[in-house]
Amino acid sequence: MPAERHIPVLLKETVTALAVKAGGRYLDGTLGRAGHASAVVDLGGVVLGIDRDDQALDEVKAEGRIGIAVVKGNHGDLVRIALEHGWKNVDGILLDLGVSSPQLDEAGRGFSFLRDGPLDMRMDRSCGRTAADIVNGDSVEGLEDIFKTLGEEPRARQIAKAIGRARGEGRRFETTKDLADFIEGLIGRRGAHHPATRVFQALRMEVNDEMGELERALEGGMEILTSGGRFAVITFESLTDRAVKRFFAAHVGRMRSLQAGGEEWDGVPPRAKAVTRKAIVAGPEEIRVNPRSRSAKLRVIEKV
Repeated sequence: MPAERHIPVLLKETVTALAVKAGGRYLDGTLGRAGHASAVVDLGGVVLGIDRDDQALDEVKAEGRIGIAVVKGNHGDLVRIALEHGWKNVDGILLDLGVSSPQLDEAGRGFSFLRDGPLDMRMDRSCGRTAADIVNGDSVEGLEDIFKTLGEEPRARQIAKAIGRARGEGRRFETTKDLADFIEGLIGRRGAHHPATRVFQALRMEVNDEMGELERALEGGMEILTSGGRFAVITFESLTDRAVKRFFAAHVGRMRSLQAGGEEWDGVPPRAKAVTRKAIVAGPEEIRVNPRSRSAKLRVIEKV
């Protein structure tokens, strides 16, 4: 059965905040199924779309949408990719972080414990370690750090030690159900969220180096964004949202009073101004149609 088509989150809000202009160059660092990119093209923009998921890229290429150049790569390398395509400056950048609906809905990708499949989680299935490699091969201390840092899991040590004991008895974790059932049996199930949710988030982020890619994309994006260009980022986890919020706030800066009188700007160059004073979130109607939009947050700045 084909995977459910991805519904672009906060589509109208994102495109509006990007202030798309005819003939402008826009870099979509997380192209996916090109939902946001297509909307930019509809408004007259030209898009360079980057993604590391071959399945997503093949689908976009098959549609043959004029105005979207499709490139395989990581958004952390967006500067290099843009320069290789002759784009020294861009008018807007979009990062739609997290996992797409097709990735979640296809059991073989191993992103979700709701569908039993191999414990993979690689967005680029041609390279890198799988989640199974990490769970079965990393030290207990390493697993604890991953679960605590990337998943913000309060029971990180308990879960890591239990996995270590299980491995010592000859157990291997090969499928999403293996790991999810093990954690549920260890922690128990209380409340609306599955007890394995944070561990799965942490493993996915570790497998795909999501925090490293985000940091490189933010730094690189500010470098190639033209003056007046806008940078929009959609996040789905508190960890990534805090990183974007801090990065944007540092470039927006603040005016600091001087002892000798007057004031000066205090921030990280290049300077930017906030387009969104606080994160934009999905409204009730969008959440009803697309429940996965519930945790989405959009933040936008403009380079000045």
